[in-house]
Amino acid sequence: MDKKGIEKEAIIAEYLTGEISYRKIGEKYGIDFRLIHSWVTKFQGKPMRKKPKKELIPQEQEVQLPKEVKQLQAALRKAELHNKLLNAIIDIAEEQLKIDIRKKSGAKR
Repeated sequence: MDKKGIEKEAIIAEYLTGEISYRKIGEKYGIDFRLIHSWVTKFQGKPMRKKPKKELIPQEQEVQLPKEVKQLQAALRKAELHNKLLNAIIDIAEEQLKIDIRKKSGAKR
């Protein structure tokens, strides 16, 4: 093993004693602490932490999405129609009964 390999193992061993942090060891040897962290991680056999991959949409979901969009649009149209109907009923009731049914903004109890 060459000199660098021995020094690398010594640095890893020094960290694994648990007495000193990556940053302190990095300052001591003039090495970036992230490099020391990657050495220790590789030595311990742990996989390097990587950014999580975005989950791809399965083909089944790609087929179902347009159907779901159409269903939601139909439900929205139905809800809007229902809202217009209720407003029309309130308008008729207010006109016939000559009372205010809608809550006035800013009214306090």
